[in-house]
Amino acid sequence: MAVSGNKSVLFVCLGNICRSPIAEAVFAKMATDAGIVDKWRIDSAATSTYEIGNSPDHRGQACMKSHGVPMRHVARQVTKDDFLSFEYILCMDESNLRELNRKAKQVKNDHAKIELLGSYDPQKQLIINDPYYGSDEDFEKVYQQCVRCCKAFLERNS
Repeated sequence: MAVSGNKSVLFVCLGNICRSPIAEAVFAKMATDAGIVDKWRIDSAATSTYEIGNSPDHRGQACMKSHGVPMRHVARQVTKDDFLSFEYILCMDESNLRELNRKAKQVKNDHAKIELLGSYDPQKQLIINDPYYGSDEDFEKVYQQCVRCCKAFLERNS
């Protein structure tokens, strides 16, 4: 959904079909509702190649629809350019964090701030667990975590 603006955030998970597109959609809706979406470039990506070209998981799409959050995304992998063009890269767990930090070391002049999205959670739930092998309730939990984290991140960066 890459929206252009003077601030930028890339949400990252393993496959880019569950957690990161949910976070992207939640953040985009919050920014839209706040009337500041035009100030942000918002996208999501994967650390792996597993799901490139695929749509978000149908359970995540159903969850977003039930909350009135538009979701349009096609899975892609993080690129070297992402480390140069995004101000923030927010990921879901330690494995993503390690992989992103490893990839960032291969990019000259990278300036992206790489963090766990959960570091913004007021409830201090640092890790956003992958719901892929779980249930609809697991997708709802991811949604709720993303709402809390994205709200705090947006408030801190607006």
